[in-house]
Amino acid sequence: MDSNEARGLRRLFPKPDGGDERRLTIMLAAFEGWNDAGEAATDAVKYLSRLWDGVKVASIDPDLYYDFQFTRPLIRRTASGDRRIKWPTTKLTRCSVPDTDIDIVFVHGVEPSYRWRAYTAELLAHATELDVDCLVLVGALLADVPHSRPIPVTITSEDDTVRESLNTEASQYEGPTGIVGVLAEVASLAGIPTLSLWAAVPHYVGQSPSPKAELAILQGLEDILQVPLDTAVLTEEAEAWERGVNELATEDPEVAAYVRQLEEAKDTADLPEATGESIAREFERYLKKRRKE
Repeated sequence: MDSNEARGLRRLFPKPDGGDERRLTIMLAAFEGWNDAGEAATDAVKYLSRLWDGVKVASIDPDLYYDFQFTRPLIRRTASGDRRIKWPTTKLTRCSVPDTDIDIVFVHGVEPSYRWRAYTAELLAHATELDVDCLVLVGALLADVPHSRPIPVTITSEDDTVRESLNTEASQYEGPTGIVGVLAEVASLAGIPTLSLWAAVPHYVGQSPSPKAELAILQGLEDILQVPLDTAVLTEEAEAWERGVNELATEDPEVAAYVRQLEEAKDTADLPEATGESIAREFERYLKKRRKE
């Protein structure tokens, strides 16, 4: 990525003049549970960790933070056929994004049952040890949106510099929050630039998997990181998912009517959005993928 064309989060951390290039380390976190409708957020994080060959660097002791009667451990079979207990926990993996000066620390965990302040403090201690420059939190929520339209993705930050660099806004949400909201506040208080990315999953098809919402999250991260992503297989899965939901909707007249109502509301709200800026952003993404090929 050329320094003269630095966009996204790189704007916050310009390369120094002369000497060794300064690599940018981003912590990218998603948590199973209340923050993860359709498991779209955690699936997106796991997708990138696999894509870039993330290597485990740390984990958090589950005994300190989980109620195992609420978040039960699972029995799994290994490749050799042995039984193993998989405990709910939080795992940190790290990778270097190919052909960039960006390192990613992935955080994939289950939302803890208790001691959230101690839990977030432990995560931030790991962030300090791993020289994290910025925290990106990913979530997904159930919403009144149609499956047949682009999945809405919202990017917010309480950091003035982040908002200016990414041309985004502060969240206006008030109400119950999950571990994502708590971690965002604690990280901001610790002086770590933080932003949140949320996808809206159609509530009437909110079960896992949700490949269209996962794809929307990855496209949002693509804009933030300014790194082209190979999502061809996931795009096919998202299209197949949409066709399947279409077939199910046509079998129930009430569901079909409800979907049409959501579509009309969405189309009316989106009429002003075909701006020059949005068209240019989509064209730029297309050109980057072409160059990558």
